[in-house]
Amino acid sequence: MAVKIKLKRLGKIRAPHYRIVIADSRTKRDGRAIEEIGIYQPTYNPSKIEVDSDRAQYWLSVGAQPTEPVLAILKLTGDWQKFKGLPAPAPLLVAEPKVEDFSHLFAKAVAGFEDATTGVAITPKAKKSDKAEADADADAASTEA
Repeated sequence: MAVKIKLKRLGKIRAPHYRIVIADSRTKRDGRAIEEIGIYQPTYNPSKIEVDSDRAQYWLSVGAQPTEPVLAILKLTGDWQKFKGLPAPAPLLVAEPKVEDFSHLFAKAVAGFEDATTGVAITPKAKKSDKAEADADADAASTEA
């Protein structure tokens, strides 16, 4: 029986996540697995990779063949280098979210706004048309008489 280390797809249509599993090479992609040894979630930023190193080393030592995507994951985690006796790779870098400081721009905008305001309405009031003024004068005259 040929044993493979492969990815088992889970999740929604556009939000996949995978389990790294040991399975017979003849089983379906999402079929029955012998053992689950890790997870891979590519949609996270940075992507989340967890591998049980001891179990991966065991299965590699007994002849399990990793698929190409799993081989790339094992190289990232250093399990493949440990199995082959190569020097370990640099540790995975966890990218911190970039937080930009826009407080100086906000201060400039507020300062510019305070200078421009005079306490008066920005939009001038609409003036009455000449006809409306004439009607208003006629009403005033009729009330006085």
